[in-house]
Amino acid sequence: MIPKAVLDKLDEHLDVTFAKYGDQTLQLDVFRPKNASAELPAIVCIHGGGWRKGSKINHRKVAQALAAQGYVTASIDYRLSEEATFPAHIHDCKAAVRFLRANADKYGIDSDHIGAIGHSAGGHLAALLATSTGVAELEGDGGNSEFSSAIQAVVPMGGQTDFMSERNRQKSASAEIWQQFMGGSQDEVPEAYRLASPLSHLDKTDPPVWLITGEKDDPSTRAESLRKKMDEFGIPNGLTIIKDAPHPFTVKQVWFDQMMSSAVPFFDRTLKSAQETEQKR
Repeated sequence: MIPKAVLDKLDEHLDVTFAKYGDQTLQLDVFRPKNASAELPAIVCIHGGGWRKGSKINHRKVAQALAAQGYVTASIDYRLSEEATFPAHIHDCKAAVRFLRANADKYGIDSDHIGAIGHSAGGHLAALLATSTGVAELEGDGGNSEFSSAIQAVVPMGGQTDFMSERNRQKSASAEIWQQFMGGSQDEVPEAYRLASPLSHLDKTDPPVWLITGEKDDPSTRAESLRKKMDEFGIPNGLTIIKDAPHPFTVKQVWFDQMMSSAVPFFDRTLKSAQETEQKR
């Protein structure tokens, strides 16, 4: 629950169209503190659901809670696997980032400081958004192509970051949601899995990452390979493991609050502090 007193302090713009594909449109919901006059960093909020279900309303609480901490937040829809296979999903996430930059003046956004957060499938997409800047195949044609889709910080929660792992090879061989998302198993479409893997794209120019996962979730969500490579590149990163929590930890208040207690300080360090440093120059 987000207290009514908190919600009353937020401006909201619901069902804003941010991308068009022929007759199809995608929407996002924007939240912003009412009393903030300066440009604020923005955070894109990406829902989960196995890439094939869910909507922006599923990450609305996350967006509202972060907005209350001094951010412009956008909870987004994206095309689901029942209507489009990968890379449509990441195309839409990147289109959302570009839309926020294109409309920075309208929503009071500091377009140089944009982050992302997502859970489960949304955690994967958030991580991929962070590491795939400049990968032409993942940009898509959702609009505002003159703007960058790069982000400056990311919090992937309970998501996969290494699609080429043996664990995910085995998972993809039997899990229908993986095959629907990717258009086949890892053995059948390995190049698609490589393209979808945040680890495959990681380089030294990528932004800081803070991972959050439940203690009872699969160990792969702790992204050991990704964090090791980030350490090698000197990219700031960290991990919060929420005690006793399962994969869907955002549904319980105590776990939601613990998630926020990790995500907010991270975004404050990487988006707000960076913003303040640049303003002093």
